[in-house]
Amino acid sequence: MATSAPGEPRSSEATGASEGRYRGFPATDGPAPSRHGLSALDASAMTPLKPIPSRRKAALGIAFFALFVAAWSVATFGGFVSKTFLADPLTMLQEGWALFAQFGFAGDIAITVWRVIAGFVLAAMFAVPLGIAMGAYKPVEAFFEPFVSFARYLPASAFIPLLILWAGIGEMQKLLVIFIGSFFQVVLMVAVTVGATRRDLVEAAYTLGASSRGVVRRVLLPSAAPAIAETLRLVLGWAWTYVIVAELIGASSGIGHMITDSQALLNTGQIIFGIIVIGVIGLVSDFLFKWANQRFFPWSLS
Repeated sequence: MATSAPGEPRSSEATGASEGRYRGFPATDGPAPSRHGLSALDASAMTPLKPIPSRRKAALGIAFFALFVAAWSVATFGGFVSKTFLADPLTMLQEGWALFAQFGFAGDIAITVWRVIAGFVLAAMFAVPLGIAMGAYKPVEAFFEPFVSFARYLPASAFIPLLILWAGIGEMQKLLVIFIGSFFQVVLMVAVTVGATRRDLVEAAYTLGASSRGVVRRVLLPSAAPAIAETLRLVLGWAWTYVIVAELIGASSGIGHMITDSQALLNTGQIIFGIIVIGVIGLVSDFLFKWANQRFFPWSLS
């Protein structure tokens, strides 16, 4: 391969080859690849951590759902699984329509969404500041971290009998289940995120004369804010699990209550429809969190 003299601009061939290697593509010299060489280029799409176009990403995601529904349809319409144990997609849609038209399922959805939002916001209001303090100040971390690490392994569902005794079967009991299930997870994840801030940024801030409070406000918080928002997005998904568990016991409304009633009637169509509704709401909230993260934290690399 020809080399250029020092100070001489590199040729387009050399530049293209180096860019190809850098971007994860095989470096090629000469004419365009033949038809037989297209398979090698297609294989480059499976390069680890190599991004894919947004359209292809959406198509692959939709393809999985299509394959899932197809397999479900084959299993049910083909008679491989009894409808008593697994309703077919059409029956599920019919039962879902009946839930909205006859049984006021929209009200159940609204009360469940309210419980999730209220319990999760309550947990975040206390967990995020404590997590920031633990990540920023080592004495605070030494004081709280052992108990938080212990408590985060306790299943929130195990507290339901005690919470029923303490708070009854009203809304407070369900909010406390979500609070317990979310609070300790958020605290520890936020503390780890804040504590992982690059030390060179912190040292640079001190060199420029920043105070300890200024370092927290101008370095630690801006650096950790995108990851904290991502933590809240992940824990929100767990909050949906906790609210359904809370509604399965001692509830008179909500999606979990509907699932329990449907179980008593062996109505798998309504059960599956309720599960799908939870997934759809969770997916929408997930996209909203991602959009808000990109909107409010444009310096994030993710």
